[in-house]
Amino acid sequence: MARILVADDDVDIRELVEFKLSTLGHDVVAVADGAAAIEACQAERPDLAVLDVMMPGVSGLDAIRAIRADPALADLPVILLTARAQESDVETGFDSGADDYITKPFSPRELASRVQALLSRSTP
Repeated sequence: MARILVADDDVDIRELVEFKLSTLGHDVVAVADGAAAIEACQAERPDLAVLDVMMPGVSGLDAIRAIRADPALADLPVILLTARAQESDVETGFDSGADDYITKPFSPRELASRVQALLSRSTP
């Protein structure tokens, strides 16, 4: 299956996402902040990244901007998973380069469906 990076500072959410995607057969790399997400993407490019927006230090928005600025990662599919649900927050997320935007609380089944949809579109 796919190699998926998950970045969220909330350990419970990180483990829930990791568990759900792992049960679908994906290889999941989980990190706790945006800086670690950028490093993990650069060290071994994943097939998709799921980033929380509000993380200490480097936010998910800062991380996606760094990913988009890196030529080797610019086309990496990214889902933002966040509690920020205002219309302006969603707009900012997409303007930053997100391919999808999911608000918390979220359905693990919906997340899995959106991951599969993005993966199927990005696979040649």
